[in-house]
Amino acid sequence: MSAREATSMTKGDEAVARGEREADFDVCIVGCGVAGLYAALNLPRHLRIAMLSKEDVASCDSMLAQGGICVMRDHDDYDYWFDDTMRAGHNECRPESVDTMIWSSREIINDLIRMGVEFDRTPAGDLDYTREGAHSRNRIVHHADVTGKEITTKLLARVRELRNVRIMEYTTMDGLLVRDGACVGVHARDARGEGLAIRAHDTVLATGGVGGLYEHSTNYPCLTGDGCRVCQEHGVALEHMDYVQIHPTTLFSTKPGRSFLISEACRGEGAVLLDAHGERFTDELQPRDVVSAAIRRQMQKDGTKHVWLSFANVPEEVCREHFSHIYEHCLEEGYDITREPIPVVPAQHYLMGGIHVDQDSRTQMEHLYAAGETSCNGVHGKNRLASNSLLESLVFSRLAARDIVRRRHGWIPSA
Repeated sequence: MSAREATSMTKGDEAVARGEREADFDVCIVGCGVAGLYAALNLPRHLRIAMLSKEDVASCDSMLAQGGICVMRDHDDYDYWFDDTMRAGHNECRPESVDTMIWSSREIINDLIRMGVEFDRTPAGDLDYTREGAHSRNRIVHHADVTGKEITTKLLARVRELRNVRIMEYTTMDGLLVRDGACVGVHARDARGEGLAIRAHDTVLATGGVGGLYEHSTNYPCLTGDGCRVCQEHGVALEHMDYVQIHPTTLFSTKPGRSFLISEACRGEGAVLLDAHGERFTDELQPRDVVSAAIRRQMQKDGTKHVWLSFANVPEEVCREHFSHIYEHCLEEGYDITREPIPVVPAQHYLMGGIHVDQDSRTQMEHLYAAGETSCNGVHGKNRLASNSLLESLVFSRLAARDIVRRRHGWIPSA
């Protein structure tokens, strides 16, 4: 073998040369959160699809989303929602991406309901809309305070019904397979550390965020920016990697491990922030970066490691029913939110930047797509508006799936 031949080999070629396993698929999806699952569900059933999960499929941040998912209630809400998103994002959002997300929202919600997702309803049977920070109107639908778990679980159940999809748990992508400048799959390692070359006509990176790189984060530790890393290795453009969102309210704890999120919906329902003297010190419904900064300033002023969140203005039945997951977890930690304030502190929560993609979720490398938190389609700008993330992931993963079909077959599958 010549030196030139050796330097032109892909990781897949090297894997074969070492006698490692190979597998051939039409599409490889790296990640099993809502973006990865919804992409699989929007691809034709005749395509062979591999889905990789770095840990078990439940260890994805989509499972942790509490507050809800936005939807345009009526056409009058469009301008309000567009402005809310742009304002929260410091007017650095891509207008065309925000527009796409908003106009797609009702169709996405209806599709989720069709797949079995149950959203909370009013006594009259209508969807129950709530509000969170920086939203000018109530437009967030939810399933108690475990909306992400409800959506992800139902999507996963639908994917498990598909005979054309193979889910590989405890399989970690460690590189892209590239030939002639185009992605032809990924190289991965299983739980035993054995290499596997997964060849695919198209690859979708849905690897989540970067919280595992931070000491204090609401993310699972396994989320370490793998999609961004492998793209950077091949010169695929990244965008705004410094745009990292700090969530204002996580439960303060001296225990190691993932920070427990206290949903922004709590403040939307009336919970307020208090300083060391029990006094309110900020408007809790401002954008997340503004509230986080206010908390940091107050902590420095008071010389404390946290501030307090009081649920005194929130009806007890709302605490016990709407926020049942938060209520129960706080009880386990020794706090009764219906009787006393709880200590809260900001922590890393979300990456607004990521792999640069266009309106069809294409990266700068042929046959390589990215969707969900690992991508940057411009919806969130410099700071994400609450409850836009689940919707954005669903909208743009579907666009990736449709583009794969359109470019490969010249048609788009019906919804």
